[in-house]
Amino acid sequence: MTSAHSGSTPRHADPDENPYVESPPTDFEPVASLSEDEAAEQASLLRAAVREHDHRYYVEADPLVPDEAYDRLFARLRELEDAFDLPTENSPTRRIGGRPLDELETVEHVAPMRSIDNSTDAEAVRAFDERVRKGLDAEGFDPGGVEYVCEPKFDGLSVEVVYEDGEYARAATRGDGTAGDDVTEQIRTIRSVPGKLRGDPPSRLAVRGEAYMPRDAFEAYNEELIERGEEPFANPRNAAAGTLRQLDPSVVAERPLDVFFFDVLAWETDGEGTARGEDGPESGPPDRPGTHWAEFDAFDAFGLRRADRVERVPDIEGALDYRDRLMADREGLNYAIDGVVIAVDDRAHREALGSTARAPRWAFAYKFPPRTATTTVEGVTVQVGRTGRLTPVAELDPVDVGGVTVSRATLHNPAEIEALGVNVGDRVRIYRAGDVIPYVPEVVEKRSEGTYAFPESCPICDAPVERDGPLAFCTGGLGCPAQLDRAIEHWARRDALDIEGLGPERVEQLREAELVESLPDLYDLAVDDLAALEGWGETSAENLIAELEATREPPLDDFLAGLGIPDVGATTARALAAHFGDLDAIIDADGDELRAVDDVGPEVAESIRTFLDTEENRAAIEGLRERGVDPESVDVDAGEALDGLTFVFTGSLSTTRGEAQAHVEAHGANATSSVSGNTDYLVAGESPGRSKRNDADAEGVPLLDEGEFAELLAERGVAWPPEGDE
Repeated sequence: MTSAHSGSTPRHADPDENPYVESPPTDFEPVASLSEDEAAEQASLLRAAVREHDHRYYVEADPLVPDEAYDRLFARLRELEDAFDLPTENSPTRRIGGRPLDELETVEHVAPMRSIDNSTDAEAVRAFDERVRKGLDAEGFDPGGVEYVCEPKFDGLSVEVVYEDGEYARAATRGDGTAGDDVTEQIRTIRSVPGKLRGDPPSRLAVRGEAYMPRDAFEAYNEELIERGEEPFANPRNAAAGTLRQLDPSVVAERPLDVFFFDVLAWETDGEGTARGEDGPESGPPDRPGTHWAEFDAFDAFGLRRADRVERVPDIEGALDYRDRLMADREGLNYAIDGVVIAVDDRAHREALGSTARAPRWAFAYKFPPRTATTTVEGVTVQVGRTGRLTPVAELDPVDVGGVTVSRATLHNPAEIEALGVNVGDRVRIYRAGDVIPYVPEVVEKRSEGTYAFPESCPICDAPVERDGPLAFCTGGLGCPAQLDRAIEHWARRDALDIEGLGPERVEQLREAELVESLPDLYDLAVDDLAALEGWGETSAENLIAELEATREPPLDDFLAGLGIPDVGATTARALAAHFGDLDAIIDADGDELRAVDDVGPEVAESIRTFLDTEENRAAIEGLRERGVDPESVDVDAGEALDGLTFVFTGSLSTTRGEAQAHVEAHGANATSSVSGNTDYLVAGESPGRSKRNDADAEGVPLLDEGEFAELLAERGVAWPPEGDE
C-alpha cells in the first residue's frame, strides 16, 4: 500500500525575493510617506507573504513567524489597503468577514455533486469490488489492474469551491447535488482556503471539499455556548452547517471552521477544457492528472489542504484493512469521521464505470457502526439560552461509549421527555451519532415512577415557562440573567448597534463585576469603573464609553435589530422602521397593523407583540430611553418618485442589498425578498441567484442589471448608487 505523499511544492512567496516571509521587518515607515506606487508594491509583497504564512500555519501546521509578527504584517496590509483604497478582492484581509447578507442565494454547481452508496457490512464492500471488476471487464479493461484510493469519510458539510485563473471565485454547499446555497463570503473567511492558488493551476478549477469544525475547537466553542446559557451544537457537523449558513460572514470568521479538499469537479485549461461531472468526459484536458492519487499531488502544489490519512491500496482487502485501522485510530483524530471512502484510482476506469442518477459506480463508503451504551439517569439540568429556550440535559452515571466517557446527554425539549417517558433513575440507551454530543433515543429499563416533570418556572429567574409546540421558553425576557448576557452581545453586533470592544469576554467581565445588571446599565458605565478592571486601561475604557455614546441616537432599524426580538433580523427591522416611522408607533401597533408590513407574517407579528408585551422587555426599552438612548424617527413620506413599484434584488451590487432596499423604500417603492406576480422588477448584480431568475421568468417579471436599474431610477429623479443619508 502507499501512504499519503508529500514533497516540495511551489510557494506563495519566495523568501529570497520577499522580505516579509522569513524574519520579516515589522517597523514600517508612516503610510503618509509612501507614494501610491510604493504602497501598491508593498501591499503586493505583504499579500503574498501573508498567504504563505496562512498556508504554513493552517495547512502545514509549520509556522514561519510568531503570531505577533504575523499580526503586524496583517495590520500593515490592511492599513495600506484602507489608506490608498487598494483593491482587496481575494486579499487575506477579506477573511475577517464582509458585509452581512440578507439571504443565501441558490447557485448551480459546475458539475453534479453526487452521493455515495454505503454500508457497514464488509460483504457489501466486497460486492462493490466485484461489480467494479465486472464492469471494467465488460468495457475491455483488465479487471486485475484496478487500484483503490482510501480516504476518511468526513462528517461535515460538503462544499464546491471554484477558482478562476488561480483566484478564489465562488463557493456553494452541496444542496440537492445540482445546486446549493451560495456561501462564497462565508468560505472566504476560512484561513485554510487559499484566496489565490500556488504554482500553475488550470484556468478553471472546481474542487469538492468538506467544511468541518475541528474537535478541539468544537469542544471549546460548545463550552463557551454552555457558559453563556445557550444550547450547544449536537455535533461538529451541525456546528459546521449552522456556521456556514450564517448570513453575516464576520460571524463565520469568528468560528473555528476548516476545510479538507478531496475531489476535482472540473479542470479546464486555457478555456478549452470541459466542466465534468464525476463520470467525466471521454477525454479531459491533457494536463489533468490521470489518477485520483496524482490529483492529490496537484492539491499539494496548488496549496489546497487535504487529509493526511489517505492511502492507495492494490485490492479491496487492503481497503477493508485500511478501514479497520482508521476506525481504531478515530478517537485520536482532530476531526469527526463516520467511515471511509473507497474509490477507484484511475480516471479512465472511473469514466468507463460511469454513474447512476444518484451515485458513482466507482466509489463506495464503508461506514463505521453507530456507538451506543446503556447507563442510568442521575438527574436532569435545564439550561436557558439567549432566546429563553429551555433545553433539558440528562446527567448520567458516567459510561464509556466508543472509547469516550459520557456523563451528559441532551434530551432536546420537554416534548422529547414526554415521548420517551424518561425520569431520574431510569436506565437509558446513549447514542453518539455525531461522535461528540450524545443523546437519549430510548428508555431500556423503567426504574422510576412517571415522567420527569418539566419546570413551570425558569430555573434562573423564576419567570413563568411557556410552551410553544414541543419547545419551552422562559418569559423573563431581558430581565432573565441567562438571557441578558447574550442580549448585550446581540445589542453590540455589527448588524445591530455595532459597538466595537463589547465582545463575549468583556460582557462576561462586566457582568461578573456587577457593573451591568440590565441592558440600560451599559449607558451608566464610567471610565473609572472600567479602567479598574483586569486587562483594561484608561484608553480602552475611554474607547468603549465613546462607542456607547455614539449609539445614543441610533437608526430605528438598528435599535430594533439590537433588541433581539425573535424572528426580527436586519431586514425585518428595516421594514418595520420604514412602515411605522418611530418606535412608539411600533410599540402601540396591534397584530393586524404589524401584519400589514412587508415580510411580517402572523408568526413574526405574534413574536413582536409577545416580546413588546413582556414587562421586563418594556422596562429595558424604557430604561434605555431614560438614559438618552432614543432611536431616530424615519420619515415614512420621504419621497414618492418610485411610488407603486416593487423591487427584488439578487446577486452582488455596488452597495449592500439592505442599503439598496432602504434606498428605494425611501422613495416610495416596496422592496421584498421574493419574486411574485406583484413584483415589477428583479434587479440582478453579479452572481445572481438561479431561483429568483427562474421565478422572474415564470411570472414575466423584467430583469434589470445594475446599469439598467440606475437608468430607471435616473428617469424618476432618483440617484444611484445612494449618495448618503436620505
